Amino acid sequence: MNMGKKIVLTGGGTMGHVTPNLALLPHLMDKGYEVHYIGTEKGMEAEKLRSIPGVTYHAVKTGKLRRYFDWRNFTDPFRVIAGAFQSAALMGKIKPDVCFSKGGFVAVPVVFGAWLHRIPVVCHESDLTPGLANKLCKPFARKIATTFPECAQALGDKAETVGTPLRPELFRGSRARGLSRLGFAGQKPVLLMMGGSSGAQAVNKALREALPQLLECFDVAHICGKGNIDAVLEGTAGYAQAEFLDADLPDVLACADIVLSRAGSNALMEFQALARPLLLVPYPKGASRGDQILNAKSMERRGLCRVLLQEDMTADTLTKAIMKTWVDREALTAAVEAAPPADGTMRVLEMIEEVQR
Repeated sequence: MNMGKKIVLTGGGTMGHVTPNLALLPHLMDKGYEVHYIGTEKGMEAEKLRSIPGVTYHAVKTGKLRRYFDWRNFTDPFRVIAGAFQSAALMGKIKPDVCFSKGGFVAVPVVFGAWLHRIPVVCHESDLTPGLANKLCKPFARKIATTFPECAQALGDKAETVGTPLRPELFRGSRARGLSRLGFAGQKPVLLMMGGSSGAQAVNKALREALPQLLECFDVAHICGKGNIDAVLEGTAGYAQAEFLDADLPDVLACADIVLSRAGSNALMEFQALARPLLLVPYPKGASRGDQILNAKSMERRGLCRVLLQEDMTADTLTKAIMKTWVDREALTAAVEAAPPADGTMRVLEMIEEVQR
């Protein structure tokens, strides 16, 4: 037991920087850690973590390091510096035994603050190429856990490929409850579309245009992102839409027979661990740093999924790609089951213990 030990968790900006921390939480609490979370003032993590009993949430100022022109590029460096001072002060006050960083821009000042106070840091990088935040944190970290082998190679001897910490409740769903929640009879296979926390407008649109063809073969469960419900389609037989799912998500995952998704690495690891046939439409380059395209191509090379690039996507090409993925489902599932485990929870917990010795 680690009675009396303290840990600071950090990471924010998107839910991808938060869900691995949520996966570690119950294990850390079981080990007796006092858990503090340093996050942004208004990010997705603030709302989620403030509501969790036993976690003390601390908000710090953050700025985004943009690769494009924006007037905020002139003010954000001052916010980053202010955040570094706030984080260093918090580290001095909390005096944690260890810090775990999931990346995102809030993590940089927190990791630097930990290093100033000689607090060992473990970082986790989900994507195939290291994000800017983790590149900046690397000199101050003792160990870096990665999801992809290509990333561990790029980060050098501090890095180790472990997968991603995954929430155990994802694997405890019931197919019957999922079908009932969606209003499906269970006679057709279920196609689940997941757009990520901010939705996926282009994929939402193409999927909805393709519904007449798709509904001949599948029941369609569509998680479309905040503000993206289409009122016209409410009540369509065999089609269920929701902005996002929380408590019901494990049940809906349990009844999904095939998945259409963006290619954020946490979602990829979850679907890999669930062994579902997977069609990915990665977030296009220009709209992001291109990490989703690299994530998707790496998995496609290993035979773990099929990929359709957004620039090639129409209602027609999307329908064909979904049908092809469904035809290939046995080969895809076999490849996933033979791949290294996607769930890195236990190894990350070991790394957190190791850096304290």
